[in-house]
Amino acid sequence: MQGTAFSRMEWKSINLMKKLVQIQTNIIFLSKCKQMDLIPKGLKGLINPVGGARSARTAPLQCISVAEGHSKPVLCVDATNELLFSGSKDRSCKMWNLVTGQDIASLKGHPNNVVSIKYRSHSGLVFTVSTSYIKVWDIRDSAKCIRTLTLQPIGKLTGHIGPVMCLTVNQTASNHDLVVTGSKDHYVKMFEIADSVVGNVGPTHNFEPPHYDGIECLAIQGDVLFSGSGDNGIKKWDLEQQELLQQIPNAHKDWVCALAFVPGRPMLLSACRGGVVKVWNVENFTPVGEIKGHDSPINAICTNSKHIFTASSDLTVKLWSWRRLLNGPT
Repeated sequence: MQGTAFSRMEWKSINLMKKLVQIQTNIIFLSKCKQMDLIPKGLKGLINPVGGARSARTAPLQCISVAEGHSKPVLCVDATNELLFSGSKDRSCKMWNLVTGQDIASLKGHPNNVVSIKYRSHSGLVFTVSTSYIKVWDIRDSAKCIRTLTLQPIGKLTGHIGPVMCLTVNQTASNHDLVVTGSKDHYVKMFEIADSVVGNVGPTHNFEPPHYDGIECLAIQGDVLFSGSGDNGIKKWDLEQQELLQQIPNAHKDWVCALAFVPGRPMLLSACRGGVVKVWNVENFTPVGEIKGHDSPINAICTNSKHIFTASSDLTVKLWSWRRLLNGPT
């Protein structure tokens, strides 16, 4: 009986070792494919746990896993507690199961880079943006594209003298759409859009003073707006009073490329072209901590109720635990 029990344990150990070897083989193969700019047929991406040395105890975040599978820089991300979506310069959007760590679908057929992605859980639809096209995907039905929308504008927001690099939307007390834009002309502008408005719409406010370089990212929480710029700085604005509250001219040592809020915590996340992620107290705009997240630019950042996700030009999306932030400001 002892011999039989030992034999079963041996087989379990062998099977476990086979799985570990296969995972390691996939990681090595994907790494080689990335170097050769190839997408291997028959091999999907994986979310692999991070082993080895842990980050310093003072680091605000802990990297727990890395999603690998794209063949070019990852430009955008969106996430729920169960699903992760990533869009890339490889003209595809990947859908990941956060429970199993599997790449469960690859949404292809985009004409160029996938620059924005949004998932709406109530409808089961995913929206991806590439050049002037928006593709609509129904992930309830084999993740197929059900419609391709071409942009037919009914109006135009005017006022910037340079390309608009980022945009975010809020609502006013009168339920009008409040559109905030950031441009290479260094300015952040605000537009109030009524339901029946068509044609050209000028800004209702220009935020002064402007940044010293182009605006790369925006984030709104309540009546507070944050703007990140190529001047390495972050500004904090009051939307209601339409004035500058605080600014940190050298928030990062490189372009500030992404901003996001930690759900349920008064904390702002910022990420830069140098691959660094910083955490800020929203209320007094003081630093909570920072960590070197990637060796390449971080292009986008998003959160769910458990994790932070950073999309990078190193072809990966990293998953971070924010448990260490629980001891931060409340």
